[in-house]
Amino acid sequence: MSRPTSGTNTYRGRYSEPVPTSNLTTEEDDFPEFELFDEGADSEATPRAYPPDGASLVVQNVDMCQQINKPNHFTSAYDIQNLVVRRGLEFLVRVTFSRPLTPGDDFQLEFLIGANPSPSKGSLVVVTFGSRGGGSWSGQILETQGESLVLGITPTADAIVGKFRTYVAIVTDSGLQRTKRDASTDMYLLFNAWCPEDAVFLPNDAERREYVLNDSGVIYQGSVGAVSQRSWMYGQFERGILDACIYILDASQMPIYNRGNAIKVVRKGSAMINSQDDNGVLVGNWSDDYSMGKAPTSWTGSVKILLQYVNTGVPVCFGQCWVFAGVFNTFLRCLGIPARVITNFSSAHDNTGNLKTDLIFKPDGTPDRRHTRDSIWNYHCWNEVFMVRPDLPPGLGGWQVVDSTPQETSDGHFRCGPASVTAIKEGLLCHPFDSGFVFAEVNSDVIFLKRDRYGTLTPFRVDKTHVGQAVYTKAVGGTSPLDITHNYKYPEGSAEDSRTASRAEEYGCERDHSELSDAQLSVTISAGQCLLGQDLNLIVDFQNQGELTRTVHAHLAGSVIFYTGITANHFKDQDFSVTVPAYQMERVVLKTTAQEYMSHLGSQLCLHFVVTGQADDQSVSAIKVIDLQTPSLTLTVSGQPQVQQEMFVTVSFTNPFSFPLQNAYLAMEGAGLMNVRTRYYSAIDPQASISWMESFVPRLDGPRRLVAVMDCNNLRQVSGVADVTISA
Repeated sequence: MSRPTSGTNTYRGRYSEPVPTSNLTTEEDDFPEFELFDEGADSEATPRAYPPDGASLVVQNVDMCQQINKPNHFTSAYDIQNLVVRRGLEFLVRVTFSRPLTPGDDFQLEFLIGANPSPSKGSLVVVTFGSRGGGSWSGQILETQGESLVLGITPTADAIVGKFRTYVAIVTDSGLQRTKRDASTDMYLLFNAWCPEDAVFLPNDAERREYVLNDSGVIYQGSVGAVSQRSWMYGQFERGILDACIYILDASQMPIYNRGNAIKVVRKGSAMINSQDDNGVLVGNWSDDYSMGKAPTSWTGSVKILLQYVNTGVPVCFGQCWVFAGVFNTFLRCLGIPARVITNFSSAHDNTGNLKTDLIFKPDGTPDRRHTRDSIWNYHCWNEVFMVRPDLPPGLGGWQVVDSTPQETSDGHFRCGPASVTAIKEGLLCHPFDSGFVFAEVNSDVIFLKRDRYGTLTPFRVDKTHVGQAVYTKAVGGTSPLDITHNYKYPEGSAEDSRTASRAEEYGCERDHSELSDAQLSVTISAGQCLLGQDLNLIVDFQNQGELTRTVHAHLAGSVIFYTGITANHFKDQDFSVTVPAYQMERVVLKTTAQEYMSHLGSQLCLHFVVTGQADDQSVSAIKVIDLQTPSLTLTVSGQPQVQQEMFVTVSFTNPFSFPLQNAYLAMEGAGLMNVRTRYYSAIDPQASISWMESFVPRLDGPRRLVAVMDCNNLRQVSGVADVTISA
């Protein structure tokens, strides 16, 4: 039997029409200007009396009342020509007719979204006024002024989110007479965190302003004890971004009628922000080669990425976890879903359904990089969204983890969540979506294993506190970190923590149960912050809690690593010995010179040290990650800080290093202030200074931030910010 060739498949016999998956429409998708009633149509849908003097009723003008609606719906910041409103809340439309209405006149408003709109699917909504029954949205006449009516329209709190076409239809004795297609009356409908009936309702007003309306933010990076921050321009209100977010849903072929469901929208968005299997927004790249695109460290925010994706239809190169999280946050806030970026420090990876991270060492105590498969990222960024979860038992709504960084497949696609944070804390890993994977990221035990000459692995230490040491997000109304670790886990060793671990095992998470005797010998590593190009001192403390003096034969291994914990270059091996008296501590200071590590850095700025030691039958080990600190850009703002008044910003930098900075690419932007501007310098010589001035005209008032980033072949992660308050 022959099969149809590609492109000839038909929906005939399965659907009467293809499932609509695009918010973009053609003229064929719209209703005719005049539509005859079907035979046997409802007799109520005819004029109640003939108009006076036979004068027919004609619509002269439709005004979407943007000046009134946008402030009421908290959408004034959107740089868009059309009305933007939030569902579940009344908005106004002024309709001007050719004459005053009489009791015999009848009309209706129609809101259409996607192709082949249908009342049963919620993609065609008819709003009536007076006694005649209509669709699910309610309508009322608020004011009559001669030929004009002010109408109040209230969409349902679960309405489809996207771009609707608006029509006014006059009911005649034979059919409906509609207004012509008018793009200026198109209306964007969003999720509504202000509406108690909406699935994304957020009760706290300060949190709504932060997690829906704030268009800039801070993403935390680095490592525990040396947390750094990166400013990120979300820019969800910038021109073209709302259409870009709708385009992403269209590109995913998500059915129009599913787009009112917050769970389905965030899960689809989680898959589409990465390009791994669906031609989505961003290509991930965890290497040192970004020659086919832009280094992840060179982005200042989401706007340029999203607009490039929409304009080319091709995934943008390149992203890493904080870029995925920043762009996803823009997508979520733009559509009205409360969202925030989360950073998990010491995040376990490659541990699907497994709560063990295995670090393997050779018989001499040095790290066995060849056989170690698991990794611990210095940090990993994901997102949280706030919503009810009617699909889960009571109490599991609220903040939900969603992660668009492509790591593991979920139901066949690279996506993650929404996973209830409360469910993760309680070990309730039987609930959708992907809660077991997130649970492992914050709760894995680190198992230190020694591998003998025959390949047999023997555990010698278990660290239950290393993974998920801290979970941070930006505080509401500020730039300081908010520690939300307690949202994800109970205190280590508490009764609640043990109960959670046992429950997680019941749902299939494999844990370590090695029976190890209490170690009498231990080691810790500490170090202060270190500027790039400076020497580094590691303070190594050996603690002996036994009654015998111990001589430890120890080894220090130093590597340059990616922030994912993967080794980029190994640069140091040092053997040393230390004698530790009974019940005492002995300190050793180990120096690493800049000359040792600088030539191995590449574009990475993260050093990883492991101290291992052997004393008779006891093995010890400790890990220390050090993020090298980089210089900053200086931003100076001048001019009158007022909307529509020209201002200036100057970016300055002096190269403090003994080597030139090659191919320096600078980028700067500020949400509501200026779009992305760039500047290129082929080289910045040692001790040389640069100065770059740009003018801009603020579009939005309130507290605003400018962020600039410099990215060079031999130096990354140099940035600076300037905060300014713009008056209206």
